[in-house]
Amino acid sequence: MSRPPLSQRTLTVALISPDPALAMEEDGASLQHQVQRCALLEQALLDAGYAVVAVLPATPNLDERIAALRPDLVIVDAESGVRDLLEHVVLASRDTPRPIVLFTNDDDTETAQLAITAGVTAYIVDGLKYSRVKPVIEVALARFEREQSLRAELDAARSQLVERKLVERAKGIVMQRQNCTEEEAFHRMRKLAMEKGLKLSEVAQRILDTVGLI
Repeated sequence: MSRPPLSQRTLTVALISPDPALAMEEDGASLQHQVQRCALLEQALLDAGYAVVAVLPATPNLDERIAALRPDLVIVDAESGVRDLLEHVVLASRDTPRPIVLFTNDDDTETAQLAITAGVTAYIVDGLKYSRVKPVIEVALARFEREQSLRAELDAARSQLVERKLVERAKGIVMQRQNCTEEEAFHRMRKLAMEKGLKLSEVAQRILDTVGLI
């Protein structure tokens, strides 16, 4: 049984922030501010009804930890240094697509384009305010589900095209080998598919495989 759409169930969230150890080395004040930002974001998520399963620092094994937790949604809070985070976050969602929302103060257009191209669903600049968190995530979820739906439709269309080509090729072979019309070849293939409990494209593939062995 398939899971309900993201918008219809309580979502699990992994919250990502810069590595505190690195922030401490660079600037103690910066670390304190980042901790406050992360705490605000976590509270906003909890109040909005999301289940925060982990608050993770952006360490080298981040992709492994995200993959192990399997959250529905990844929220990244990075005032700067976005590029350093992208690789790990996106890599963890490569095989399991999920919405990725990034809150940042980095307004560099090139960085934003890189993030979206890499798979970030929403790139929010200077938008980390308590009241905005839920609306931003809801829009990101709607966009993600729409993109997934379009991708599924495209994949289905491509699959149908491939199957149609298989059937046409196999039908031509049946016509040639059994000296029959196109309609007769099609009916014979369809009958075989019904008898074997196979899809027509599967019968076509078997015909092509058999010819390839001769």
